[in-house]
Amino acid sequence: MRRSILGSMATSALAAIGSIGSRLPRVGEKAPEFEADSPHGTVRLADYAGKKYVLLAFYYADFTPV
Repeated sequence: MRRSILGSMATSALAAIGSIGSRLPRVGEKAPEFEADSPHGTVRLADYAGKKYVLLAFYYADFTPV
């Protein structure tokens, strides 16, 4: 059972990695429009147009039990 679960997880991870690579913008390309909810309201990538750098960081493990 454990082997089956680990095999399924590995297969899913490889499938996800393969599909992500086809959608990533190349260096120098304009980034796709992005919008997300935050505690301070909706954040849009367009709000930062003209800024020199924009860093988008996800910390998805914040509310997971340890």
